[in-house]
Amino acid sequence: MKRDFLSLADLSAEKVWGLLNLAISLKKERQEKGSNRPLLAGRTLAMVFQKPSLRTRVSFQLAMMHLGGQALYLSPAEIKLGERESIPDVARVLSRYVDAIMARVYAHDDLLTLAKWAAVPVINGLSDYNHPCQGLADLLTIYEKLGRLQGVKLAYVGDGNNVLHSLIFGASKVGMHLVAATPAGYEPRPDVVKQARIFAQGTGALIEVIRDPHKAVRGADVIYTDTWTSMGQEAEAEERRRIFPPYQVNAKLVAEAKPEVGVMHCLPAHRGEEITDEVADGPHSWLFDQAENRLHAQKAILVDLFEG
Repeated sequence: MKRDFLSLADLSAEKVWGLLNLAISLKKERQEKGSNRPLLAGRTLAMVFQKPSLRTRVSFQLAMMHLGGQALYLSPAEIKLGERESIPDVARVLSRYVDAIMARVYAHDDLLTLAKWAAVPVINGLSDYNHPCQGLADLLTIYEKLGRLQGVKLAYVGDGNNVLHSLIFGASKVGMHLVAATPAGYEPRPDVVKQARIFAQGTGALIEVIRDPHKAVRGADVIYTDTWTSMGQEAEAEERRRIFPPYQVNAKLVAEAKPEVGVMHCLPAHRGEEITDEVADGPHSWLFDQAENRLHAQKAILVDLFEG
């Protein structure tokens, strides 16, 4: 039976830790030896994009290259998933050509349809529901920086979006304390929080959703933020710029957390909105270590799907 990588909610705590350890091993191997073993020699990944990307495209393409495989980029104009051709047909055609499909889409239902009809593994490169590849890379970054995940307090400040959903699921699997501070009406989905709290019963994690960003960051080991307006929400941009300024991650807010707090952002950043230059480029910033770890986390996802 084929396995997909669609949400961190689908993984056991043991599987999450297994992927993190595999990512660490693959990263160390390349750093020490200058290359990775060709674990994916002869394998091909189709990369289907509805949304543009920097990190997702480059990290997946290089991950396949470093591991001896190949990646094929299919742009939004080439595929027009669900428009030029039905999603079930795209899934069945690509399944005859490639060994796995990574898709970066708008609607999560499109991803689920792709996975349903594909005969090969499907990886969620981003959907409006969640972003599990980013979530795994974030856990990897925190673990590298702090040497632990259990009991780490992560304060998320901003929009309750797809990135937050994956952080909530990830935190619930590894025993973290996640506090999300969002404006009224911009909370994470209640079903995500409910499901994560069920997972948390087995790991000691704590998941909270509050309004006050200052309360959220008190005692935080990590502060995380994301853009106030995601792709596909452009019509809401002006309204969001009016509502979200109290949730900006700036030097004043960072000073309210632990002195050694790390600051994370999945990028691209709208500097001067959700995060200031002073913080993004300052001593607390983990932004670019985090971006690098997309490569290593995705190597682990690919190796696990092909070889696991």
